Amino acid sequence: MNFKNIFLASLPVMSLFVASCSNDDEEQKFEYTVPETYTFERNAATTVDFGGQTNRLLMLQEMGNYIKNQATAGAVADDAKLSDMYTNTNSPFATAELNAATDKQLKNKTAASRDFFVNFGGGGSSVEQASVRGFFETQFDNADAASQGVAASNGVAGFYVDGSSKRLYDANGLEPQQILLKGMMGACLMDQVLNNYLSVSVLDEGNNRKNNDDKVLETGKNYTKMEHLWDEAYGYIYGAGGGKYWDSYINQVNADADFNTVKADINAAFRKGRAAIVAGDYKTRNEQIKIIKEKFSIVPAVRAVFYLKEGKAKLTAGDDGIKAFHALSEGYGFIMSLRYTNKPGTNNPYMTKAEVDAILTELMAGTAKHGLWDIDYLNSHIDGLATKIAEKFGFTVAQAQSI
Repeated sequence: MNFKNIFLASLPVMSLFVASCSNDDEEQKFEYTVPETYTFERNAATTVDFGGQTNRLLMLQEMGNYIKNQATAGAVADDAKLSDMYTNTNSPFATAELNAATDKQLKNKTAASRDFFVNFGGGGSSVEQASVRGFFETQFDNADAASQGVAASNGVAGFYVDGSSKRLYDANGLEPQQILLKGMMGACLMDQVLNNYLSVSVLDEGNNRKNNDDKVLETGKNYTKMEHLWDEAYGYIYGAGGGKYWDSYINQVNADADFNTVKADINAAFRKGRAAIVAGDYKTRNEQIKIIKEKFSIVPAVRAVFYLKEGKAKLTAGDDGIKAFHALSEGYGFIMSLRYTNKPGTNNPYMTKAEVDAILTELMAGTAKHGLWDIDYLNSHIDGLATKIAEKFGFTVAQAQSI
């Protein structure tokens, strides 16, 4: 009988966890602590590193802020600059540290997960990858066109002043900034978490298990390869100092009484899974992956339904519906993200690409006016789209609206 005792000394402890599993004829028992915060050390030095993920989150933030600030100033949101920011070329960022991180960019991590876009699971393909990246590059063109000083109207890209906010909309009423931010949250950030770094094929690739068991550290680093891969998944959610992107929306969904364990469940699973990796307890690690996949996947679904319904509530004929377009654009981006969810036990998204595309197409399919400008069409279709999403993820529209 083989016993492994791993103690994360001097760290705050959430619980003492004991797991057992069998490996051929040899029984393994594990006894280790799970810290109350995502804090892991070796030889009194941290083993946690997700600097690359932090950089990409901050790059996306600068891209969104650039479009917003240019709109506010009445200046052009230059598509060439946005393209440079997407690929981190020509020192496009206001932050020197981001310009210096020339090996980090957003484009090559968009629709790039091992499970969906390398191994082509989940219906993914290289053709889809190119299409997704091209779609975001189109948003740069749309932001540029909308920032030329013309007021937005049916079929015309331009600006709209809503209270203290000045927003840019394309000819169909979609807001390029929100499509970029919410869409990239799915196609880059979520895809990397669920379908890449938490993929068993990535975590267990090559000699990763053996090296993790033997505590073979990466060259010049204080972590094993597997520890670092798990940290990178964590970093795409929490790596920008808190309160940004998925971290923020997990909190918002958690604020609803119907989903008020989501935050704790995701956080605990990340900590327990990381502690299990340190201990070499891969059964428990895999159980935490399933929890994260399920709980994280529900977040964009809840927000998609929420924003669809919020948008419908703001549709009024007096302003041609444009007050609703910000919320509906957020909803559009979150619907896009549903393609990158991962249903535990299937290695497939909760909604296929075809299903997601069908919802997006129906949302924009008004014919009396261009896209979202056809508010009569929207009023008769949004409820059905919200219901389709809610039913697919196992909650009700009313539950998503109560946030």
